[in-house]
Amino acid sequence: EIDVLVTAPINKDEMMKQGFKHAGHTGYFEEKFGKKGLMFLVTEKLKVAVSTHHIPVSEISKNISKQKIKEQVRVLNQSLIEDFCIQKPKIAILGLNPHAGDGGAIGKEEIEIIEPAIKELFNEEILAFGSFPADSFFQPEKYSSFDAVLAMYHDQGLAPFKTLAYEEGVNYTAGLPFIRTSPDHGVAYDIAGKNLADEQSFSEAIFTAIKIFKNRNEYQDLIENRLKPRVLAHDNGIDEDLPEENE
Repeated sequence: EIDVLVTAPINKDEMMKQGFKHAGHTGYFEEKFGKKGLMFLVTEKLKVAVSTHHIPVSEISKNISKQKIKEQVRVLNQSLIEDFCIQKPKIAILGLNPHAGDGGAIGKEEIEIIEPAIKELFNEEILAFGSFPADSFFQPEKYSSFDAVLAMYHDQGLAPFKTLAYEEGVNYTAGLPFIRTSPDHGVAYDIAGKNLADEQSFSEAIFTAIKIFKNRNEYQDLIENRLKPRVLAHDNGIDEDLPEENE
């Protein structure tokens, strides 16, 4: 009976102390619905997803794989089409290491994992590009050329996102079977009761969820009511519908 879900910030440390085993809402929803979610920070002009999020920095490299990146970019690509009405999305993928590895001089992940994944995605007709050095990517003339960015870890993507779009930023979980958004900030206990909190990100989370809901419904209507191709049967000269797998 509920169309969208907007979650408030939570104190992850305190919840885990009380027995909640997940480092946030996303892990709980993934387990509950058997789907992998993609952490996706969005505004009208800037959209940044992260390949790994709430894990220690020391574990980032071993949690990145070619298959994982491919699956995440497929989810990201489909979300941009269905949820944000972008017909042929262009997706930038950041490197893991400084200077995107500098040709292997500062790490091999780009050569061995990230760039092979990008090539295979491009062969699937997904417009994935990279890997780009993260330190110089978030200049307006660069990121504005793409519809979304996949960063390799939490701070690589969220630090520039929150600097550029903190007040209007929304955390959207792509890939789940329902629409879930939240503000892009934490609980802010330090300003509780001081009349200093800014509600804009929470408001944006509500309106973004509604917008995605409308976009997704419109997309489904278009898909369900699309015209199917027809061919002329060679044996009897009668128009027949193509089988679904040959459309």
